[in-house]
Amino acid sequence: MDFIRYLLFGAIAAISFILLTRWVEFSQERRPEPLRPAAVQPAGPGAAGGIDAPSGAADRGARANGNTATGIAGPASNIGAVPAPNTIAGAADDDLPTAAEEPIPPPAAPLSERNVISIQTDVLRLLVDLDGGDIVEASLPAYPARLAQPDIPFLLLEDSARRSYIAQSGLVGRNGIDKNGRARYAAQQREYRLAEGAEELVVDLHYRGPRARVVKRMTLRRGDYLVRVDHLVSNRSAAPWQGNLFGQVKRDSTGDPSAELASGMGIAPFLGIALTRPEERYAKFDFEDLREHEFKEKIHGGWVAMLQHYFLSAWIPNPKQTHDYFARAAKSGANIGGFVGPAMAIEPGDEGIFSAGFYVGPKDQYRLKEISEYLDLTVDYGWLWWLAQPLFWLLTNIQDWVRNWGIAIILLTVLIKAAFFQLSAASYRSMANMRRVQPQMAAIRERHGDDRQKQSQAMMELYRKEKINPLGGCLPILVQMPVFIALYWVLLESVELRQAPFFGWIRDLSVMDPYFILPLIMGASMWFQHKLNPPPPDPMQAKIMQWLPVIFTFFFLWFPAGLVLYWVSNNILSIAQQWVITRRIERAPGRR
Repeated sequence: MDFIRYLLFGAIAAISFILLTRWVEFSQERRPEPLRPAAVQPAGPGAAGGIDAPSGAADRGARANGNTATGIAGPASNIGAVPAPNTIAGAADDDLPTAAEEPIPPPAAPLSERNVISIQTDVLRLLVDLDGGDIVEASLPAYPARLAQPDIPFLLLEDSARRSYIAQSGLVGRNGIDKNGRARYAAQQREYRLAEGAEELVVDLHYRGPRARVVKRMTLRRGDYLVRVDHLVSNRSAAPWQGNLFGQVKRDSTGDPSAELASGMGIAPFLGIALTRPEERYAKFDFEDLREHEFKEKIHGGWVAMLQHYFLSAWIPNPKQTHDYFARAAKSGANIGGFVGPAMAIEPGDEGIFSAGFYVGPKDQYRLKEISEYLDLTVDYGWLWWLAQPLFWLLTNIQDWVRNWGIAIILLTVLIKAAFFQLSAASYRSMANMRRVQPQMAAIRERHGDDRQKQSQAMMELYRKEKINPLGGCLPILVQMPVFIALYWVLLESVELRQAPFFGWIRDLSVMDPYFILPLIMGASMWFQHKLNPPPPDPMQAKIMQWLPVIFTFFFLWFPAGLVLYWVSNNILSIAQQWVITRRIERAPGRR
């Protein structure tokens, strides 16, 4: 029985620590995020920020790889916009894949002062800076930033005084147009929209250089968050042209805007860079990791992503090639993850294409699985992923039928309860038998007084005689805890539940109950369930058990409403099952 006492003391200590930690986080979440000073750009041609990758990565193996690019239709000869200077002077810093270190340039100018175009489909709104052809803003119309403002889409990528998070790509290496600074493109339009009834939108950016002409082509499809980025190179010189494709995501260390109210139990969603490796399907690096060491590795195929709660951006290069992947912190303070592809040679007069995919959108694990192997693991269910995955599959299939995530959670609870029915019944029988022998246990305590050793011996003899396991009520709860934790991660990580309503005041199952009604109901159900259980023989344990419903009520105040709904449903079903079993045993004392 001392083991149970120590276990309860440890649980109370852990809960108290987590509550204190969660309260501090909760208080900080409600403080306004400090704004970074607005960037000021000096007048002049260098109005774009730089890019990051390991030094020398672009030219590695340039002579060893003699692949001639496949024939591609050449770039358009007529460009609507007036061609700008070929490159932007002084736009390279340690963010740019280059063979030599360059001085850090001034910060980028505000978007309103930069040469940007807009691209819009039914699910994506992008701003592309023509100085480099980088995606400097991406918003998601299907995902409102807040329920109270349904017309304002969630902003995933942005380059502002509040946050810097952009996606960059280009050509580096021996003759790369981004080797000594960002290439400056021209476009025929300022705005591109997916036409009514069209399934595809193609946007071409044009570059004219002394040796090559390049079309940076972005292809977007209706209902899809994957952008195909092609660099079509036409060698107009008398010598071979050689370059490497690079792609990267660059982000500062500001907080995750999509996780403001999502953390609970002291656990926050991951914010950082992830990629896949041959020996590790899902490798993660948070921003602190990048401050301590840089990651570099040659990987065949693969992908690299910047992760936050519910959303991600990811580069997916050619799966048939080997690429130099990297993740690091730049001198500028940016956190950068990306790749540099193998060198490709284009003979005089020939044309070639460098291609990669860029995903910018929600963590839709089924779509991510289609795009690249193991990319769906970015929906991070933790070490219980093997249990969380079937729970999510079951939950989504129920939701497809009932069309309400709250009802789906309740029905999932019923199915889980049915799966553990016999195990729970054994637990409740054990507790009912403990309740039945309470008079004999009270007599033993009275007879032996303060002699704890004789009390314990007499109690154990009573348990053997009545065939009672005093720990029989604890084991089923421990067995069910992995299911609870796995479901916690499903409800926390699955973007499908973001802003999913239930009924009445529960308008978003992924965040805490705004009026704390569900946690109070949970506490009341837990108190009622406690009254059905036999009181522990130890007075201290009895006092602790009396306070557990109160402690857990406070503990659950900041849990996602969907998880509290699961716990309330589970408690109600448990009370019903336990009440029936207890009444049967009390009415038939001879039955076990």
